[in-house]
Amino acid sequence: MSRDPHSSEHDPSQPGEEDLASTFVRESEVIEEAEEGGKKIRRKGVYLLPNLFTTSALFSGFFAMVAAVNGDFTTASIAIFIAMVLDGLDGRVARLTNTQSDFGAEYDSLSDMLSFGVAPGLVAFIWILQDIGKTGWVVAFLYVACAALRLARFNVQIGSVDKKWFIGLPSPSAAALVAASVWTFHSFDADAFGFKLLMLFVVGAAGVLMVSNIRYYSFKDVDLKGPVPFVFLLAIVLGFVVISIEPSVMLLLLFGAYVASGPVLALMRKLKHSPSAG
Repeated sequence: MSRDPHSSEHDPSQPGEEDLASTFVRESEVIEEAEEGGKKIRRKGVYLLPNLFTTSALFSGFFAMVAAVNGDFTTASIAIFIAMVLDGLDGRVARLTNTQSDFGAEYDSLSDMLSFGVAPGLVAFIWILQDIGKTGWVVAFLYVACAALRLARFNVQIGSVDKKWFIGLPSPSAAALVAASVWTFHSFDADAFGFKLLMLFVVGAAGVLMVSNIRYYSFKDVDLKGPVPFVFLLAIVLGFVVISIEPSVMLLLLFGAYVASGPVLALMRKLKHSPSAG
């Protein structure tokens, strides 16, 4: 008696049988524990909206490296700033839509490592640090390693530090300083040996500040929902106008001031509490 090839024995819809696509979806599913209503639940799947922003930030960081390899350092620097904006949006979107998850936090951290660790270090190295030889790539690696250590320390310190302050320079700000420096100096064709040494210092200092214990203001206590004086909005508009005049220089001054604020405030606090000051 011949078998019917269309019999239910070969029907993937029957219980206990799956086609290849269904098996892949089932075995690759993300399952994590979450707390809802005071109870622990097992949740399948990932939230799409915040992870789209994280993926876009990851893409911008990778695109920055591709642009640097192709010699387009202005585009590479701009891509890092775009990654900063997208990275700032993913967490806020997750909180606004109540779609926070452990998966999203881990994915965001890995994206930050590439966009604010590997990408700025590689862009700076390809542009000018490689001209210094071994010292150039060692300093570039120092920056990348410090970014990884900074992110790892930040992940384990969540909830145990004052939200008003960051401990160490945030990796996006370090990346912004490096990217703005590359963008500015490259725009002015600054390739003299003095600028090479300056970039060596900028990249190395940004890396060391990331893993330091110097406190940086986080701006997390700023109330964005409450009313503010009209002059605040006017100041923001003027800020955009000033930045648009010479974006690379203005961004370098802005983030340079923020990076310098940590050591300056730390020194002021130390002088204030020193015995001689009393």
